[in-house]
Amino acid sequence: MRKLTTSMCAAGLLALIATAPASAATVDDVIAEGKAVYMGKSRGNCISCHQINDPDANLPGNQGPPMVAMAQRFPDKRLLRAQIWDASKTNPITIMPPLGKHWILSEEEIDAVVEYIYQF
Repeated sequence: MRKLTTSMCAAGLLALIATAPASAATVDDVIAEGKAVYMGKSRGNCISCHQINDPDANLPGNQGPPMVAMAQRFPDKRLLRAQIWDASKTNPITIMPPLGKHWILSEEEIDAVVEYIYQF
């Protein structure tokens, strides 16, 4: 009986894996999405306040800190993500909008922005 149950579980798991959609985004896809959010005027619009060393960055602002040495400044990506999600937790007088807390960006968009800026 035990072998039969184990075999049925294994067969069910294989069927589930075989029918799962192949929508696993590559790292390049996530970075491209993060760039689109960062640069997009109707989405994140991060570029309006933050400079970034990207040749496609057009007219970056200088209100916020520049996106340089991000891996050194935030060795733990979770802290960078938390900063984007709600910067007022670490700086109560920040002018940065709480992008996650106020649902300005989705969780996936925040993750993509983190991956994009982390390379600079």
